[in-house]
Amino acid sequence: MKLRIAVLPGDGIGPEIMRQGVAVMDAIAAKFGHQVEYHEAICGAHAIDLVGDPFPDDTFQICMEADAVLFAAVGDPKYDNDPTSKVRPEQGLLAMRKKLGLFANIRPIQTFKCLLHKSPLRAELVDGADFVCIRELTGGMYFGEKYQDNDKAYDTNVYTRPEIERILKVGFEYARRRHHHLTVVDKANILASSRLWRQIAKEMEPAYPDVTVDYMFVDNASMRMIAEPTFFDVIVTENTFGDILTDEGSCISGSMGLLPSASTGEHTPLFEPVHGSWPQATGKNIANPLAQILSVAMMLEHFGLNEEGALVRKAVDASLDANVRTPEIQVENGPLYGTKEVGEWIVQWIGQN
Repeated sequence: MKLRIAVLPGDGIGPEIMRQGVAVMDAIAAKFGHQVEYHEAICGAHAIDLVGDPFPDDTFQICMEADAVLFAAVGDPKYDNDPTSKVRPEQGLLAMRKKLGLFANIRPIQTFKCLLHKSPLRAELVDGADFVCIRELTGGMYFGEKYQDNDKAYDTNVYTRPEIERILKVGFEYARRRHHHLTVVDKANILASSRLWRQIAKEMEPAYPDVTVDYMFVDNASMRMIAEPTFFDVIVTENTFGDILTDEGSCISGSMGLLPSASTGEHTPLFEPVHGSWPQATGKNIANPLAQILSVAMMLEHFGLNEEGALVRKAVDASLDANVRTPEIQVENGPLYGTKEVGEWIVQWIGQN
């Protein structure tokens, strides 16, 4: 297969983990006879510094011409600490989602047997947790009308029927491919927008008679995710709730550095780790590259290259079992491995298996 990949390293640790993701992709391409063409582009704070725009038109064009986007992270403290800043790195991420029509964010949440002790929850609670959060990405408060002055501010939470139907369809179909259990998360007891979500979900239920559907208020869902994470199979929810719940869910595994994600929709799909740019670690060779590498696995599986994706996942599992891990998940008194060394070990394992 020939693939054209847009590579967006972004800010902070982004370039470091991206190098390992690309190296793993190259190892897979060499092993299975694929041809991969990379086109690197700027985004986030790096792009603001260079051209004044966190998602410039040239980057958008490169993404549109690609088969997939492999993205790392954006963010920089100099913008976080300046509330008056009119241009921010995260605006580039929102613009990318909007322009590419990436309305569905798919975040698998899973645990690893050898890392159960790293979870902030008791091992018996998280053991076996394996669910997918599907978050609507291009509507709601993040994109609604906004206003702010010195005395008043508001954000509007607007959803239309087509926006709700298409993301619920993704949720129902994912549930069909997994364990036929879908949880629709809303706040229908308070919010009109949530009542429309629930109404439409109930209208769609009869088309999926093989899927068991639960309806759960977001506050209850946030508690249930901590108290009984194994309850969930597929969760679907709106943008703001999804942003919060997916970050909560990512902690279950014990490290955000372990979890990949995909964003799909109208144009080029995007694959990225769920963590941020961690600017404090930039250049220190300590960032965990596994989420970036697992994003490569998700990208391969998106193109139907399931054997290739499975090999990447096996390589990651092998590295964890061999205690080839970055510091935040290493066992006590275990050997020291950096970002680069973990990536190199996985590349070598792929070549030998």
